[in-house]
Amino acid sequence: MIEVRDPEQLKHFMNVHQINSVFNEQLLTHLSLYFFEQGELICSQGDPSQILYVLVKGKIKIYNTSAEGKAIILSFRTPLEVIGDIEYLRNIEIINTVEAVSSVCMIGVQYRWLSKYGKDYSPFLNFLLEIITYKFYVKSNSLSFNLLYPVEVRLASYLMSISFDESDSLLEGQMRASSLKDAAKLIGTSYRHLNRVIQQFCKEGLIERDKGFILIKDRERLSIKAIHNIYE
Repeated sequence: MIEVRDPEQLKHFMNVHQINSVFNEQLLTHLSLYFFEQGELICSQGDPSQILYVLVKGKIKIYNTSAEGKAIILSFRTPLEVIGDIEYLRNIEIINTVEAVSSVCMIGVQYRWLSKYGKDYSPFLNFLLEIITYKFYVKSNSLSFNLLYPVEVRLASYLMSISFDESDSLLEGQMRASSLKDAAKLIGTSYRHLNRVIQQFCKEGLIERDKGFILIKDRERLSIKAIHNIYE
């Protein structure tokens, strides 16, 4: 993670996402840009929470781990998304683990400045309300998704979600075969079953297994298999 104070770049992202009014003048002086590399953890479940992040570039994966060590994907998110909002309002530890799927840029502000300058600023509070209510909607859908849909749909959606390039557009992508055990845990199935589904997808011409990578060959048909990707 790299923290950068760059007013011009900050202004650019705020203009692009139309969030200029969310932060008042006092908060603006305490905003930073945080850059994360692909695969880097942005925050980990159970850790102390001190910074509110606003995702302005890239893609993130949000997942939760049970006390028994079982992980499950909640969602993949692209801008505009906020991390640390519930933790800030409830004064609690980080609820979910968040990982960068692509290179990621976040606008970040420490809780101490939010408490000092933002708690009575209605545009900021309304912004948090909109984000949090949408999160509850997404969480409800993701729980139903994992309970009701077969592994074929979950894997197709997972592959659709992790293929992402630097220009922030989805494309024919790839995944390391060594990541399959983690993928199996995250979509709630066994490694053996996941391999069977991968073999099935290969036979159907949706993906190809080559030199340690899973390559997406037919994104359009994979999207149909994923029901147009319920993870997102």
